[in-house]
Amino acid sequence: MSKIAVLGAGSWGTAFAAVLARNQQPTMLWARRSDCADEINREHRNEAYLPGMQLPSSLRATADLDRALEGSKVVVLAVPSHCLRDKCAEIADRVLPDVTLVSLAKGVEQHTLLRMSEVVAQAARVPANRIAVVSGPNLAREVARGAPGATVAACVDEERARALQALFHAPSFRVYTNTDVCGVEIAGAAKNVIAIAAGVADGFGYGENSVAALVTRGLVEITRLGVHMGANPLTFVGLAGVGDLVATCMSKLSRNHHVGEELAKGRALDDIISSMSMVAEGVKSCAAILELARRVDVDMPIASRVGRALYEGADAREMVDDLLTRDPEPEFLGIPNG
Repeated sequence: MSKIAVLGAGSWGTAFAAVLARNQQPTMLWARRSDCADEINREHRNEAYLPGMQLPSSLRATADLDRALEGSKVVVLAVPSHCLRDKCAEIADRVLPDVTLVSLAKGVEQHTLLRMSEVVAQAARVPANRIAVVSGPNLAREVARGAPGATVAACVDEERARALQALFHAPSFRVYTNTDVCGVEIAGAAKNVIAIAAGVADGFGYGENSVAALVTRGLVEITRLGVHMGANPLTFVGLAGVGDLVATCMSKLSRNHHVGEELAKGRALDDIISSMSMVAEGVKSCAAILELARRVDVDMPIASRVGRALYEGADAREMVDDLLTRDPEPEFLGIPNG
């Protein structure tokens, strides 16, 4: 067994590292703060990000990046999307020549519109066949406590994807493989935007029919964007697509859903963000998702209204009213069916 380094001790990075440690994989979790690493090593807890959760005693942590990377043939990148480029550039000359880099980040880089795996390839100077992404309905607290769940490990190199599957798969954490990295990443980034809209609908008390309709229509526009970027439409009906979308839109644990609920209460976005201890990726990635849609001439009505609420100060109720008064259209408009 080779040592695995997980870079980033936030909620998802810590939960994912816990899965690996429970799988008896030698795992080193890198934390930005030494006090966080010390707490994980001494008390097997990370109270800042996973309060009340007990971590495996075999999980080790360090604030020394070189120590984390030493001897690691698999490096899992669990930093927020806006930090990914800098972290990859920092480790580019410090990882083993045959390393596999695995991105857990869900987003699109704002100024380049690159997907996360593309950022990794560019900044870490690693070919695409050595980069994988992990995405699915994976709420960190549920994964950390060992609740049954599933995810997708995607890599253009199918053999590498299967090797990662063998490392990550556990009785309570089922791992499926996919070679459609583009589709998996677009689904993971865009669902955060739809989750904000779902939170708005919940905040206004519209009911389950309304939220189900919004989630389903959100899946259509995510799929429309993905297939116009070259993704396999089947990816969007799998775990990384509809699975992740449902979990994020329906869960009170979702940070993006929380942002939507607070917008419905009339709170200003800056106030919402400043009161949160963790990043809501949809707030950052919405603009990039909309710009991607413009580039490939794809209509994303839900995402565009979320963008107005986030960046232009539009009233959240106006966002919902705009959607309800749109002209009806064929259900799968803009998605090739053959």
